Amino acid sequence: MIISRTPFRISFAGGGSDLENFYLNYGGAVLSVSINKYIYLSMHPYFQEKKYLLKYSAHELVDSVDKIQHRIIRQIFKDYNISGVDFNSSADIPSGTGLGSSSSFTVGMINLCNAYTGKYMCKEDIGEYACNIEIKKLGEPIGKQDQYAAAIGGINYIEFTQNDTVTVEKIILHKERYRELEGNLLMFYLGDTRSASTILKEQSSNIVSDSAKIENTKKMVILAKDLKCELQKNNIDCFGEILHAGWLYKRELASGISNERIDHFYDIGIKNGASGGKLLGAGGGGFLLFYAKKENQEKLRRAMDGLEEFNFSFDESGTSIIYYN
Repeated sequence: MIISRTPFRISFAGGGSDLENFYLNYGGAVLSVSINKYIYLSMHPYFQEKKYLLKYSAHELVDSVDKIQHRIIRQIFKDYNISGVDFNSSADIPSGTGLGSSSSFTVGMINLCNAYTGKYMCKEDIGEYACNIEIKKLGEPIGKQDQYAAAIGGINYIEFTQNDTVTVEKIILHKERYRELEGNLLMFYLGDTRSASTILKEQSSNIVSDSAKIENTKKMVILAKDLKCELQKNNIDCFGEILHAGWLYKRELASGISNERIDHFYDIGIKNGASGGKLLGAGGGGFLLFYAKKENQEKLRRAMDGLEEFNFSFDESGTSIIYYN
């Protein structure tokens, strides 16, 4: 039995600039953090050597890799030539909530299969390979930030260059500032799950053809760079302001990113103690993130009546093998 544990992530700034249609033309950058909410994947030999027993949100028992319905599992098992296994998946958070669950699944599977087959791959290479599977092989209309965030862990500034390379720069904060930043972030669950594909397809098209949306995305990249510089100086005072500016830019990139309900709760948050915030993920639902100082947090919580608060802390480990027998 082998078990991998892979974190979900929160994207603070620059989201959308990791789409190929944008960064190949202008360059992109995001700043994100992995959190202590995980997807757990386990695998061990199945007693029927030619069959696959797969248990995730569905249940499959098949005798050929080509019959596997789950596209990511099928592709990775093909790549690693894996057969005769019992595979299980469970997660702390449902998919479609804006925390990069699909890419965390892919990263965790690669780490799991490396351990199962006795291969070694550094974490940045795991992130790169996950991008290759999801974007190149499976044709998903997604960006590259989630795979690297899940693989590496911690607070990272991730840059996407016009020559299609990715660089990851760790953000190191003093312990006091690290804890203060962690404590000033509050998340509230809107109760909606959705597929990001439709929104991302529209956004990817818009950042090629719509000059206003291209300029908005460029401004979001600048915000990510500004946030990196401030954090490197251990300054977190501007955090809410940068989140707020980024959200105003992002919500204009595609029609499904925000809606009346999201705008309603976001406005309430800003009026009740938050200095900034954003919707996590591609849009349409999931989690609202706010930045609020300690003295304003109870007022904010009361104002979010009807939404469930979601407690979390930062993760520094990235994808890990937590059991190997």
